[in-house]
Amino acid sequence: MKNILTIAGSDPSGGAGIQADLKTMCALGVYGMSAITAVTVQNTQAVYDVQEITADIVAGQITAVFDDIEVHAVKTGMVSSAPIIRAIRRSLLQYRAPNVVVDPVMVSKSGYKLLRDEAIAAVKELVAIADVTTPNIPEAEILSGVPITDDASLEAAARAIAALGAKNVLIKGGHRFGDTATDVLYCAGEFIRLPAARVDTKNTHGTGCTLSAAIASRLGLGDTVPDAVAYAKVYISKAIADSYDLGKGVGPVGHLAALYRQAGMAVVA
Repeated sequence: MKNILTIAGSDPSGGAGIQADLKTMCALGVYGMSAITAVTVQNTQAVYDVQEITADIVAGQITAVFDDIEVHAVKTGMVSSAPIIRAIRRSLLQYRAPNVVVDPVMVSKSGYKLLRDEAIAAVKELVAIADVTTPNIPEAEILSGVPITDDASLEAAARAIAALGAKNVLIKGGHRFGDTATDVLYCAGEFIRLPAARVDTKNTHGTGCTLSAAIASRLGLGDTVPDAVAYAKVYISKAIADSYDLGKGVGPVGHLAALYRQAGMAVVA
């Protein structure tokens, strides 16, 4: 069994954050562990408030895991302040954490700012130690300083993010218009495009968390970066197709839909 650590915020509605990460890890056959960076007040409709965990406690959670358990991969998600981000970075460097996937979460789907403006420089420092970073297009624009309007500018943004230090850059294409949602992986100086048909559903809560957790899980299992990203892309596309119409707003993707089917339970899409 491979052990994967998520360092992220908590979502009480279960669709994003550490809850999404742990469900994804379960679905992909690895053992999930978590260090919580913040407790959010959110549901399928919006994020209403955030209470950060102190930087010392975040670092302490990471230490408690690494001092006791072999960790095969790490993903980071929502981290809102520079002291927490830098504490995470120090801890991951101290323990020489393998297979670090950084999801630079900045804004919720409902528009709530999850990252303070003054913490953007710290996020770049965290991206610099990533084996893979997974920004969406708005996040990639902030990290790179490049407005993304077409394929050429997207590639320029990926190169700029790689220049920060990230070994591999996956820019997610969900914010593009059209019938396909094409992610672009910049790996070893080459661009790999991963197209998928766009699913007609409003229920996409937690897609970014889920994708990055899937990539970390597959890296922990021994996949190469291109193989891990390709597998995660298939997984998230299927999870979106199996999304769950929960609550009054944007429902979660179907992290465990395959297991529910095996248990003879209906999957609500």
